Amino acid sequence: MTAKITLNLPDEVYHQAELLALQRHRTVSEILVETLENFLLPTAKPVSALSDSEVITQTQLRLQPLQEQRLSELLDRQQSGTIASVELDELQALIHIYETRLLRQAQALNEAVRRGLLEPLKG
Repeated sequence: MTAKITLNLPDEVYHQAELLALQRHRTVSEILVETLENFLLPTAKPVSALSDSEVITQTQLRLQPLQEQRLSELLDRQQSGTIASVELDELQALIHIYETRLLRQAQALNEAVRRGLLEPLKG
């Protein structure tokens, strides 16, 4: 099931999505849906409610390669003091995604060990 909505995006956000769409040979709409899914869905269900295979998959959560590259670029710009204000918003969003996935990955690792799917870390 899908819901149709209308969004008003800042020009720079739209242009970034447009650029990504061109690079991936996809539509802007597909890129925006994918971005929202990546941002919202990984934490939709509690880890304890996932199947064993879903838990294992969640232990390997990472940013998508383009997101990792963009995060790195934005962090470099922030470090050098050349980041634009709209890029700060993008950086904050990517950091949020990164932190959310890192937390989710840790929860999944804990659950996988609890279920006996993975060995506990030695240390």
